[in-house]
Amino acid sequence: MSDSDKAKKPQLIQPRTLKGFRDYLPETMMPREELIQTAREVYRSFGFAPIDTPTLEYLEILTGKGSDETDRQLYKFQDHGQRDVGMRFDLTVPLARFVAQHINDLGTPFKRYHIAPVWRGENTQRGRYREFMQCDFDTIGTLSVAADIETGLVIDALLSAIGFERFTIHVNNRQVLNGLLEKQGLAEQATPVLRSLDKLAKIGEDKVVAEMIATAGTTEQQARSVLALAALEGTNEEIIEHLKPIVSGNELGEEGVHRLEQILQGMQSGGVVADRIKLDVSIARGLDYYTGAIFETFLDDLPGIGSVCSGGRYDNLAELYTKRQLPGIGASLGLDRLLAAMEELEMIDRVKTPADILVTYFDKKALGNYLEIAANLRAEGLKVEVYPEAKKLGQQLKYADGRGFRYAVIAGEDELARNSLQIKDLATGESTEHLIVDAGKAFSDIIKKADPNLE
Repeated sequence: MSDSDKAKKPQLIQPRTLKGFRDYLPETMMPREELIQTAREVYRSFGFAPIDTPTLEYLEILTGKGSDETDRQLYKFQDHGQRDVGMRFDLTVPLARFVAQHINDLGTPFKRYHIAPVWRGENTQRGRYREFMQCDFDTIGTLSVAADIETGLVIDALLSAIGFERFTIHVNNRQVLNGLLEKQGLAEQATPVLRSLDKLAKIGEDKVVAEMIATAGTTEQQARSVLALAALEGTNEEIIEHLKPIVSGNELGEEGVHRLEQILQGMQSGGVVADRIKLDVSIARGLDYYTGAIFETFLDDLPGIGSVCSGGRYDNLAELYTKRQLPGIGASLGLDRLLAAMEELEMIDRVKTPADILVTYFDKKALGNYLEIAANLRAEGLKVEVYPEAKKLGQQLKYADGRGFRYAVIAGEDELARNSLQIKDLATGESTEHLIVDAGKAFSDIIKKADPNLE
């Protein structure tokens, strides 16, 4: 190669990803897609319909709707038309814009789910990235406590369908907290006080008190009184009885306690095991737009990973875009955080292929036979891959083992002459021979035998 040719050769670019972003290899992406499909099925079972919204919104749509922190984390820039735009940081604010824009066509109550990526320029942590998927469901256009209760029911159904048995849904109501703040003369400082309270589990009581004094201008006594409320312990019924005198005489607080009673009772009536519901006065949810019931869900076996499904009621968010009152309530499944938990709890099969069966390939002249076998098996609803090259059986079985196939179809010259094939169970090493025309039924019998719970 001449010097001039070397000069023309482009310099290699180092392949790398931005901090806080990640690639998803097949063994990670497949359980991710399965989780999304489970969420989709649960949401639909409760009557929620799918929507989608753009990644980019006018910046004014997004700013000032979540918190000062989310405003700082926004990815924002000017587009080619010199418009100020931002990438959505959650799916709730775009929903408020969406319903305000389309409510005449949607009608109320409107129930939607939305599964899509969001972006926040925040510090990365375990199970948390700057680009992550949210799986939201929301009910718009009703103040009924029935919608609050259903939110809890969906969370319970969702975690159960994914395969968790040990989880706890923490429930609170911002009306209780706001009612207490009104009684303390802190109504105007409610937002910074509740933002600080939401950090209690992360930074501890003393730092929360210091932050309330610094950001909300409370006295130490006022801050301690808020934390005393948050520290209430006991059964759900005992905490309710403790709350009643604390908010007595404040209409907002009394309404919050009453709705909490209804939510707790309604969730149990809807089939949620009582031990899975915890009245937790310490949770406040840091976003400014919450006005009523709030939910956070923790895995009993991995509480340190944080809430895996959170949400609440927001009755005033859409008023920024329309004069019509459009109250809402919903929650979001933290998909990537939950996947990180499932990996840690070894709930995910580490396979690299969605196919169950590998059809091995020996004779170049018989490629048509192998393709026909695969097509017939797919027609039976099976997932099948044909190895693309005629190689030694050992090499193909090594490939099958590395990818996580459950079965291999082996059809050499002798088997094809008998119009038969061998089915090899790659876990046990056992092989059985069947006529090609009977292969679909043979696989059905083998799979049912391996997993009797399959219908």
